[in-house]
Amino acid sequence: MDDPDGAEAHLNNNNDVVEVIELDGDANPDDLADEMEDVDFADECGDDEDDDDDDYNEEWASEADDGGESVPDDSEFTVKKHKGAVFCVALDPKSNALAVTGGEDDLAYVWRVGDGEILFPCTGHKDSVTCTGFSHDSSMVATGDMSGLIKVWSLATAQELWSFEVSDLEWIEWHHKAPVLLAGTNSGEVWMWKIPAGDCRTFQGPGCQSMCGKIFPDGKVAVVGYEDGTVRIWDLKQSTPVFTFKGKDGHQGSVTCVAVHDDGTLVLTGSVDRTASLLNAVTGKVLHVFTLDAKVGTGSGAGAADGDEEAGSSNSVESVGFCKVHPLIAVGYLDGTLVIWDVPSQTLRHRLQEGVGVVKLQWDLSSATLFVCSLDGRVRLYDGRSGASAGLLQGHRGEVLDFALSRDSSMLVTASGDHTAKVFHLQKPDR
Repeated sequence: MDDPDGAEAHLNNNNDVVEVIELDGDANPDDLADEMEDVDFADECGDDEDDDDDDYNEEWASEADDGGESVPDDSEFTVKKHKGAVFCVALDPKSNALAVTGGEDDLAYVWRVGDGEILFPCTGHKDSVTCTGFSHDSSMVATGDMSGLIKVWSLATAQELWSFEVSDLEWIEWHHKAPVLLAGTNSGEVWMWKIPAGDCRTFQGPGCQSMCGKIFPDGKVAVVGYEDGTVRIWDLKQSTPVFTFKGKDGHQGSVTCVAVHDDGTLVLTGSVDRTASLLNAVTGKVLHVFTLDAKVGTGSGAGAADGDEEAGSSNSVESVGFCKVHPLIAVGYLDGTLVIWDVPSQTLRHRLQEGVGVVKLQWDLSSATLFVCSLDGRVRLYDGRSGASAGLLQGHRGEVLDFALSRDSSMLVTASGDHTAKVFHLQKPDR
């Protein structure tokens, strides 16, 4: 592996990645909540007034009631509560028994994945609900709309606990071990709140949109990608940037997606410049830039040239991810290309073609199975080791815009532009 910074990833005899990068001061996960309690949040954020809940009717529909064009359907059932495109879906982390979906109808719904029963609606939003997520202990659910209105709801009482309005919202993410919520905005700021108290602090961006963000497994830092190609790793407690990747070390176009390795040492970013960058989160160095023009079995070729913004934007990287059990990464593109790279050798293992644009990819937690949703309304499964197809899930009439996978990979929930969400029961992937 060509690593000018001296950081190296290699294989041991069990085909596991061994990172010869030492992390100083490993954190005990049980102490993360206490760490966040020590954060000095500024009391600069006011609370917005609560909106009254609207009356609603619970409903769910089976496939037998689904009219219109005949489409093969592998789902267990379909939730048809939304009156517009369904943009996002999340599963509660504690039990994986509840889902929340957000849609074009300015609503979010919390419902049971076992039978599709609607538990309560999340009302009062001003625009399409594009961000949803459950707190680490599954006691709260957050919903955010495009206008920047964020609401947090109690699952126990189905009542709104807290709300706040920022500039146009790009993303939200809950902390892994504490009742802390992060959000990235069109103005470039990243906000962090204690919920439901509402104490907050902000992380100033480089003067452009904060496009995506991810909290590290240790809960102490977060990586944020920006519209100008800058990537910053922030210390959440100190509100200071640990590393900034920009210029020749950053992307030459907007950052579209980020992923963090489970050990917290590596970050993978994707961009409209058609490249994915592997970053060392310990040394702050760029380890490698993966490009689409590489040939199978070889390293990466030249990336998008400076100033080639139009060409880069026409085939942007839409989703990236680290395999959990093998030293592999996956990169999905807008034109439907899916590539799988070997991290230690930095060579291209497989180049696959979805046929239509990749929206999101996610690796199984305990196997090399890769789940990929696309604009053709299907979710495809691949064996990341061989590149072979491992399954196909279909049933939607519109594009699949998001999906959530249960911890044991026995269930997948999709959100679609056809105004529905679907629940698929899966056979567990071969380990």
